[in-house]
Amino acid sequence: MKFDLVIKNGTVVTAETTYQADIGINGRQIAALAQNLAGRQEIDAAGKLVTPGAIDPHVHLQMPIGGYVSADDFFTGTRAAAFGGTTAVVDFVEPQADETMLDALAARQAEAEDKAVIDYGLHMTIGPTEIDKLAQVPDAFEAGCASFKMYMAYGLRLNDGELLQALQAVRAVDGLTVIHAENWDVITTLITQNLAAGRTQPRWHPRSRPAPMEGEAVGRAIDLATLADAPLYVFHVSCGDAVQRIAAAQQRGLPIYAETCPQYLLLDDTLFERPGVRGALPVCAPPIRTKAHQEQLWTALTQNTLNVVSTDHCPFDRTDKAQGLAQNFSKIPGGVSSIEIRFPALYNFGVRTGRFSANRWVEMCCTTPARLFGFSRKGHIAVGYDADLVVFDPAAELAVSPATLHEKADWTLYEGLTITGWPAVTISRGEVIVQDGEFLAEPGRGQFVKRN
Repeated sequence: MKFDLVIKNGTVVTAETTYQADIGINGRQIAALAQNLAGRQEIDAAGKLVTPGAIDPHVHLQMPIGGYVSADDFFTGTRAAAFGGTTAVVDFVEPQADETMLDALAARQAEAEDKAVIDYGLHMTIGPTEIDKLAQVPDAFEAGCASFKMYMAYGLRLNDGELLQALQAVRAVDGLTVIHAENWDVITTLITQNLAAGRTQPRWHPRSRPAPMEGEAVGRAIDLATLADAPLYVFHVSCGDAVQRIAAAQQRGLPIYAETCPQYLLLDDTLFERPGVRGALPVCAPPIRTKAHQEQLWTALTQNTLNVVSTDHCPFDRTDKAQGLAQNFSKIPGGVSSIEIRFPALYNFGVRTGRFSANRWVEMCCTTPARLFGFSRKGHIAVGYDADLVVFDPAAELAVSPATLHEKADWTLYEGLTITGWPAVTISRGEVIVQDGEFLAEPGRGQFVKRN
């Protein structure tokens, strides 16, 4: 029997095990795992790893913030993701005050449908104007939004009573709440105090968002989720203070999950000391912190206290960052880019350095995101699963720069890093979309995934 496509001679790496096998693909699905398979098209993966396609459950593509819009749209962002071995992402829906959740979902899908090159899901945001719309949560869940975003900061911030109501509504449909946890009252007070004292430079951004208060907000969110008997997933953990609250909850057997991001693992707060707009580029929230926090995050990953590495990919052009800087640090649009380097960077700085195994790498970047966020046919290599696969060359090197990446932003905080280990081939639903540095897909081939 000949399959449509066979990946031959590779070392298959899943979250559970590593073994030698050919992978036979028919249509969009994995059809066989065996030796000596034959295909009408064949890819020789000798000397390479074959992993599930990575899943990034936290991205912001063409996201408007104030007068700015994040640099990558659904085409450039998902193309960059594909080059980095990511075959599915989850972005966000933010309903307008006079808009139903389903109308907002349809509008966001319309923005992506002609551009996305990999599959995508959408978190439904519950902001203050959605508290009166909580009866719509079952409709949004049935439409494929299995996860719901809540904020403890910014204009979308919910107070504690509203958070409890929203958590209860999501729990009622067996959905998952994902949360941005920071103490906004403290942050706004510190910003006001720093600006009044003439402290306007980017270095005051992390000093206005202290780690203990991120820990406090995470603890409060966990307490509210426990009261609502609801599972909770904490976004973009940046500090040991938050890790301690999460670990304590997990030790009590509570369904608390959490992620961190490459910027918190690979970078530190000395970046804010760089002169001019370079000091503004790393502004994101929570902020990039000290090396001591960085080490605590790596330890938490090895212990599975932090379950996933996502990106919170939300870059803004250098001119946008400079425009905000011209006012003060609090006006700099927050966000950095990591969508392309995430999967290979975790191999380079995690597997190659001996921090964790290749199986753990796949678990945190592929399998756990699929399980938590309802991608029931992705994140694993087995018969019947979507043929979302990466042929990963552990010896390939990439010197990171804006010129070597495919993101739209004209800068990257990772410039100067050399990453050893990079995808040679990315396959989405049985279609080769990147091979040997060449992009082969058409815009709009990515599909919205109804998650459950």
